[in-house]
Amino acid sequence: MNYVGLFLDYLQNERRYSTHTCTAYKTDMEQYVAFLLSKNLSLEQVTHREVRNWLIDLIDNGDSTRTVNRKIAALKSFYRFMLRNNYLKVNPMEKVIVPKQAKRLTAFVPEQDMNKLFDLLEFSDDFEGKRDRTILELFYATGMRLSELLQIRKKDLDFYTGTVKVFGKRKKERIVPIPPQITVLLQDYIHCLEKKFQFIDYNENIFVTLKKKPIYPKLVYRIVRKYLDEITAIEKRSPHVLRHTFATHLLDNGADLLAIKEILGHSSLAATQVYTHTSMEKIKKTYKQAHPRA
Repeated sequence: MNYVGLFLDYLQNERRYSTHTCTAYKTDMEQYVAFLLSKNLSLEQVTHREVRNWLIDLIDNGDSTRTVNRKIAALKSFYRFMLRNNYLKVNPMEKVIVPKQAKRLTAFVPEQDMNKLFDLLEFSDDFEGKRDRTILELFYATGMRLSELLQIRKKDLDFYTGTVKVFGKRKKERIVPIPPQITVLLQDYIHCLEKKFQFIDYNENIFVTLKKKPIYPKLVYRIVRKYLDEITAIEKRSPHVLRHTFATHLLDNGADLLAIKEILGHSSLAATQVYTHTSMEKIKKTYKQAHPRA
């Protein structure tokens, strides 16, 4: 029986996990099954010892603690599925210890660099230039995820109330406010979009390629990296960094943590509290620079 296939179908159709998460779990499970096959083992024969051996193998091959912990999460979810459906009687993950992961600060772009991006850099006045700027502005103005931006349709925009409807993890719907200047930018982009392609239906995606195909993750990554390369030296330059930047700047400027949680679509406050560490580092740095005996 193809247990992995059944598990992935369950994640996608019943748990409604995002495409990104399903793809990551698929990769992890395929890697795990390949390891078991190399040891002439089936999924039904696995004990905690084989799981530990796989994790040791991953670490020996250079995988980070963060990566290993993500794979452990995939296996835990998989074996819960197996037990729930009576495919197994014993959970091999019960004796597996999760490696401790060093806390790391979330990467973000400083405010002055974001100002350079929108005030000093030039974007072309054609369709691509307007699309790219709108994508960057929307990421920074709303903190939405890449997967959420990719799904935005014309009907999800409400220019009257200044909001956009997005679909987050597990297809959870939320309404995100967009400031007036971004509303104007979006209206201008939609006008350019309709002028280029004659007509855009309300159910169609607003962010598309030059061939009117829905924009895809790698292209958005290239767009974000292209422009962030011009204004910042931080190591990570991705759509998710703009999400971190949005949250960090809100917190630094006095926004309520609960409000940030709702805008980001976090299910718990703990996920949002990571940004307080970034702000504390900024406070410490300011203290050291300003205090005469620091």
